[in-house]
Amino acid sequence: MFPVTHQSSFVMFGLLLAFALIHSGGAAFRSKAEAFIGARAWRLIFAGLSIPSAVVLIGYFLAHRYDGVRLWNVQGTPGIKLMVFVLTAISFLFLYPATYNLLEIPAVQEPKVRLYTTGIIRISRHPQAIGQILWCLTHGLWIGTSFMMVTSVGLIGHHLFAVWHGDRRLKEKFGDDFEKLQRETSVFPFLAVFEGRQKIYWREFLRPSQLGILVAIAVFWWIHRYISLGGEAFLASRLQELLS
Repeated sequence: MFPVTHQSSFVMFGLLLAFALIHSGGAAFRSKAEAFIGARAWRLIFAGLSIPSAVVLIGYFLAHRYDGVRLWNVQGTPGIKLMVFVLTAISFLFLYPATYNLLEIPAVQEPKVRLYTTGIIRISRHPQAIGQILWCLTHGLWIGTSFMMVTSVGLIGHHLFAVWHGDRRLKEKFGDDFEKLQRETSVFPFLAVFEGRQKIYWREFLRPSQLGILVAIAVFWWIHRYISLGGEAFLASRLQELLS
């Protein structure tokens, strides 16, 4: 009974591990690969591996998010749905600062490692980790299954590793400049601001990419109605075709 009940959780853990190896492993291998084949070629290889693995991961999650044991159910509690939506929207504002350089993903512009010091970096030096943790907490509360807990633990663990891994790689590349940034910022949101090590300049957030993120949030919220009305069955069938 245990393996059958939690079979999809084991599969999800495997998919998360594979994605982490591709994504973080690719980041670790980046400098050597770029020196060997060039920045554009490596970005195309990296995107060609990362994007399909992410699509499979998301599709499997949507199809199996209510698998396993239901640990709690607060979906009928007044105010919970609005709270989950608001906090999830905030998580997206942290999750997608990389949209500032979308042309680097298909290597239209030559990809390169940058040391960002403005905008959301003033709030948190690792906004994607903060956004992912917030997303996991809100969706864990909303869904409440053992499968969701495995997914959340895997995603949070990967992003906590990425905090350490990212800082190490930036320190190796930028040296004193990164150490200065590290002293002036914090991983925990607004901590450096509260401690007087950082200031927020809200005009830095008035960028077209931020508008794009807000549009994406609205689109994802609109798509949720189809996920809850049987869209997971469609995703499951397409995923099965892809894996077969």
